[in-house]
Amino acid sequence: MRDAYTRHLAPRARELRNNQTPAERKLWFEFLRTHPARFRRQVPLQGYILDFYAPSLKLCLELDGRSHDGQATQQYDAERTRQLTASGIRVVRFSNAEVLGQFAGVCAAIDGVCRGEAPF
Repeated sequence: MRDAYTRHLAPRARELRNNQTPAERKLWFEFLRTHPARFRRQVPLQGYILDFYAPSLKLCLELDGRSHDGQATQQYDAERTRQLTASGIRVVRFSNAEVLGQFAGVCAAIDGVCRGEAPF
């Protein structure tokens, strides 16, 4: 999968790591940073920047804000998910509102996915 790394997106990924949304910041600093699955944040891969990625599980976590509500964006997200899934990467999406309002439930769902127990 190392060859799928998208080098030209690295500066943008670095910028996104330095300017995380409140939901991304909360999920990273309060849960994923120390998760046993070893997640990385803002990973440029296959022409996309993945919000959170666990290479050992081939698991991508995406957090969607209001900018993902439009029809064009939803179509783009669906195509992106299709391409990542076709290359063996599992994509799980949560809304920013879920992360900020139901944090414990989101964390439990992520743990379940990591253990292969959740239906995502």
